[in-house]
Amino acid sequence: MPEPPKAAAKKEAKKEEKKEKKEEKKEEKQGEEEKPPKDSKDDSPDDIHPPEPRDPDGLFLSKPQSVLVDSGKDVTVVARVDGAQLATKPAVKWFKGKWLELGIKSGTRFQFKEAFDKESKVYTFELHISKVAISDRGDYRCEVADKDKKDSCSFNIDVEAPRPNDKDNVLQAFKRTGEAKGDMAGELDFSGLLKKREVQVEEKKKKKDEDDPFPPEIWELLKGVTKKSEYERIAFQYGITDLRGMLKRLKKIKVEPKKSEAFVRKLDPAYQVDKGNKIKLVVELSDPDLPLKWYKNGQLIKPSTKYVFENVGLKRILTIHKCSLADDAAYECRVNDEKSFTEVFVKEPPVTVMKGLDDQQVFVGDRVVLEAEVSEEGAQVMWMKDGVELTREEAFKYRFKKDGKKHYLIINEATKEDTGRYKVMTNGGESEAEVIVEEKKLEVLQDIADLTVKAAEQAVFKCEVSDEKVTGKWYKNGVEVRPSKRIHISHTGRCHKLVIDDVRPEDEGDYTFIPDGYALSLSAKLNFLEIKVEYVPKQEPPKIHLDCSGKTAENTIVVVAGNKLRLDVPISGEPAPTVTWTKGDEVFAEKEGRAHIEEEKELSSFVIESAERGDEARYTIKVTNPVGEDSAVLFIKVVDVPDPPEAVRITSVGEDWAVLAWEPPKYDGGQPVTGYLIERKKKGSMRWMKVNFEVYAGTSYESTKMIEGVLYEMRVFAVNAIGISQPSHNTQPFMPIAPTSEPTHLTLEDVTDTTATLKWRPPERVGAGGIDGYLVEYCREGSDEWIPANTEPVERCGFTVKGLPTGEKLLFRVIGVNIAGKSPPATLVQPVTIREIVESPKIRLPRQLRETYVRKVGEPVNLVIPFQGKPRPQVTWSKEGQPLGPDVNIRTSELDTIFFIRAAARHHSGPYELSVRIEGMEDRASLRLRVVERPGPPQAVVVKEVWGSNALVEWEPPKDDGNSEITGYCVQKADKKTMEWFTVYEHNRLTRCTVPELVMGNEYLFRVYSENVCGASEAPALSRNSARILKAGLTLKPPAYKEHDFRSAPKFLTPLVDRAVVAGYSMALNCAVRGHPKPKVSWLKNKVEIGEDPKFLMKHGEGVLTLHIRKPSPFDSGTYGCRAVNELGEALTECKLEIRVPQ
Repeated sequence: MPEPPKAAAKKEAKKEEKKEKKEEKKEEKQGEEEKPPKDSKDDSPDDIHPPEPRDPDGLFLSKPQSVLVDSGKDVTVVARVDGAQLATKPAVKWFKGKWLELGIKSGTRFQFKEAFDKESKVYTFELHISKVAISDRGDYRCEVADKDKKDSCSFNIDVEAPRPNDKDNVLQAFKRTGEAKGDMAGELDFSGLLKKREVQVEEKKKKKDEDDPFPPEIWELLKGVTKKSEYERIAFQYGITDLRGMLKRLKKIKVEPKKSEAFVRKLDPAYQVDKGNKIKLVVELSDPDLPLKWYKNGQLIKPSTKYVFENVGLKRILTIHKCSLADDAAYECRVNDEKSFTEVFVKEPPVTVMKGLDDQQVFVGDRVVLEAEVSEEGAQVMWMKDGVELTREEAFKYRFKKDGKKHYLIINEATKEDTGRYKVMTNGGESEAEVIVEEKKLEVLQDIADLTVKAAEQAVFKCEVSDEKVTGKWYKNGVEVRPSKRIHISHTGRCHKLVIDDVRPEDEGDYTFIPDGYALSLSAKLNFLEIKVEYVPKQEPPKIHLDCSGKTAENTIVVVAGNKLRLDVPISGEPAPTVTWTKGDEVFAEKEGRAHIEEEKELSSFVIESAERGDEARYTIKVTNPVGEDSAVLFIKVVDVPDPPEAVRITSVGEDWAVLAWEPPKYDGGQPVTGYLIERKKKGSMRWMKVNFEVYAGTSYESTKMIEGVLYEMRVFAVNAIGISQPSHNTQPFMPIAPTSEPTHLTLEDVTDTTATLKWRPPERVGAGGIDGYLVEYCREGSDEWIPANTEPVERCGFTVKGLPTGEKLLFRVIGVNIAGKSPPATLVQPVTIREIVESPKIRLPRQLRETYVRKVGEPVNLVIPFQGKPRPQVTWSKEGQPLGPDVNIRTSELDTIFFIRAAARHHSGPYELSVRIEGMEDRASLRLRVVERPGPPQAVVVKEVWGSNALVEWEPPKDDGNSEITGYCVQKADKKTMEWFTVYEHNRLTRCTVPELVMGNEYLFRVYSENVCGASEAPALSRNSARILKAGLTLKPPAYKEHDFRSAPKFLTPLVDRAVVAGYSMALNCAVRGHPKPKVSWLKNKVEIGEDPKFLMKHGEGVLTLHIRKPSPFDSGTYGCRAVNELGEALTECKLEIRVPQ
């Protein structure tokens, strides 16, 4: 069938388009090969977020990937860690930005999960964020840390604002022609899609230039796109076929950030504050009259004692007092239509475990309650079993309970699967305990005894078990026994009875009692004694009727201690014989008591109610009558549980183990000891834990999985066929401890011709045993004989080995010692040659002595100046080239020199020089000492002029300024009538002042005190004349006033000084500037202006300029300058800053 013309035309158009695309791809490949690698990254949007490669040297098998998520949806980030490289379970932390830890927000919107695959040894960690908000956008970091290893990786979470769903799906626009319903039937019909495109193109042609193939509004859509599929969808929607050209043009467009018209400075992306503290949110506006509102989670915040609003210039401050978890929210600042967002994270203080968990040992079906007490009420805790978190989803089995500071984990009916190590964790501590669940074991206190009963008598089977609640059933020859008029079954407490009245021959058989729920059975035999009446002669010799399988008249009867023994001996004879029992060589004839004899016709019974060890003996029964006699020997053997083991002791301990040894019991109970059971407990606890569940045959045992630093006690039980003995005496309390690891950073500090000084740091792992000290040993190079340098351990981390041979090469090592023994040694890598090392002298002048050192008269001067050099240098002090006076004391040691003056005087002021010399090498340092005191009184105090109620007083500076600059003057006035002095001015800087508000008609005198750093002068200077204030007729003739020009160019009164500081210690640069109008100040580093760097803090006040540098590093060294500029000129001062790294 021929094709319609439209379909044929479409096919030809498709073929041409395919050819054009192939040619374009070839050109693109050629262009990519010709272009440098940088251009190849710009061709595809995939290069914007390339997949992170797997790091073969790190801990991550797969790193968290950057994600793009719509606002309001959930997102999960997964990281997989190689557990084969780790010795223990790693600790994982998630951060937002650099420092904000997400662990403090666990349980609200942030959830953390972890799992471990034992076969592949892979840890899987997940971060789940529910209902993602715009404030969650940003960079994140995952940090994995083990004892010895650490790794981290970064990823990004981008959040898009919700967009309305496209009603027209692009894929739905494709239709197939024909009537067939299959997916591949018919030809593709683009007519529906082309009609929509034509409508869109017609609307856009009205707004764009005809020469531009790209509509202008497309660039705004493309700015926020990160996925390749979005580029293709937008290009297809707007009919753009040149996708490559669109991407190239998009890259050339420079997106300038839109400047805010209302905000000069917006809120930071996030803030963090500790619970209970206050926090300030600060924004800066461009206009102080703009209206501003604060919102919390979209709700308007009103001023209160908790939320305080402040206006400081252009700054608007929101202060939140006593932050709680309710303040952990998103905050918003609105000025008209502009907004600034932030998020406040409230960090809870670490919650510690005050009372830990106790180990527990229970039986199946028992209730288990694990209790822990934390330091704060309402704190969040995490329960774990064998390293796996117990969640609320398992509430049907585990129940979590809070009661103030106490937290409980409750298991109502324990099973054997509940055995394990349980842990409760807080953000500041943890506690662990072991729970052991065992099957219940039923103990038989009294077994069933065989019975021999005559016809019409009563047979009673009785047994006693350890549990009163246990029920059971009776069986005869395997068939359950049912109660009847003649057969009675009873259960009273721990005793179970089967009573058979009027015994018949058919009652003879094997009777068994089986407790319900236990694999245990108790059996006994009922023998029916049939009485036969036979004709016997009137005289018959006596006879004892016992079954002696050994063809002898001796039998051995074994009885368990505590059980009842009844030995019925049938006898016969005519006339009735006389029965005599003997125990050993003594006749036994007791008729009552615990052991007694019962006599019946043709039956003699020996009864012991509760067998004891003393009942074990050789018993003889002898029957006699006139016709003859007979006898039989019985051996009664009493078996019992063995005595407790003896000499239980701990022979050795380790980090988490201890070796227990003991001696077998003296008495084995008549049965061989089959083994032993061991228990342990924490000292002070009443709960014993079984160490072994199977009987252990040896007499020494190594107990493991103990906690280092905890005191334990242990005991042992002996076991034989009868049962378990009483426990042995507890061992002395012991503590599992281990020797420390080797000392670290062993270095040689000094060496002389006969000594060597070593220094080291404590071991990385000390353990619960602490460390008692260190032993130092040395040996000659090439020898294995180590010689101890000290017999008693030294506590400090340093030691000087004396008496060494000069010129020898020696190796040194240090060993840590504690109660557990010696640690592995830390040895110097290279041998040390015992020889004095010449070191050039160097004076380390303290920082405060590099400037003039000021002291008051009478104060002591005590200056310590360290120096270095070997051998001991020669130290010389001088003042202006002359030796020091007798009242200046100098004391010099090997490391420093002390300059001491007991009471400083004015003549001690001046420059001092210190010289340190070693064999022609010399180092010098100088310091300047100034001793100051109170100044003398001012000179020539006069009243220069009086007008109205004012008086002008002038004076001259004092002759003696006390060796210090005059800081001001104190002016006082007194009325001649009263001569009471009143202070007019304090700290007046000039040598004149105008005294106002004088009373008309009074005459005044004035006096002046001079002041310096030591205080005011001892005596004042009195004015030579007085000031009389006239009452009337006063006329003021003001002099011609000429306004003074106070303007001046900037000038540095105190310039910057070169500084040398130690890295890591904060410091400040200071200078003082003068100028009017007030100059604009800027700080420079290496001729470049310092911007708003948080490391630098600039303070300007009253002409004093300060630059604070927080914890400088060697990279902060350089030339710093301060520039002051106003309309009359500018001034610059510079200094050099050197940052030294401590050696």
